[in-house]
Amino acid sequence: MAAPVQALPGAQPLTESELGAWRGLLRASACICKQLDTELEAANGIALSTYEVLAYVSEADGERMRMCDLAASANLSRSGLTRLIDRLERDGLIERQRCSNDARGAWAKLTSEGRDTLEASRVIYLDALRRLFLSNLSPAERAMLATLPERVARLETETCC
Repeated sequence: MAAPVQALPGAQPLTESELGAWRGLLRASACICKQLDTELEAANGIALSTYEVLAYVSEADGERMRMCDLAASANLSRSGLTRLIDRLERDGLIERQRCSNDARGAWAKLTSEGRDTLEASRVIYLDALRRLFLSNLSPAERAMLATLPERVARLETETCC
């Protein structure tokens, strides 16, 4: 049995179980995302990050979303999202729209070509997600996992804001 990972002085080290849970989550997420990315690239020539951004924008009111909200939803830095949106705009999948009430703000608006690309990729994405992730979980496990982000976000809000 491995010794617990040592923490900073005064901090309680993680137990083997705690560390295993954390690293297991990271490993599973990275593996599934890598496979999703590979399958989307092979089938439609788009990256997982592109699919996710197109999906978030398509689900928003009027198929447009403020850039700052999109960055948070897609787990991208603002600069990372800006570079991705630059590419998507160049490819005709997204168009930028100025925010009328905030001169610094901008919207990402889905184009018809972006909608078509998203639709063409959706079957690949959903099939891979079910095969790689959801099929390995019981309904109870899926329900439990669905509550985790809310619980973590609530803790983050309480401790960070």
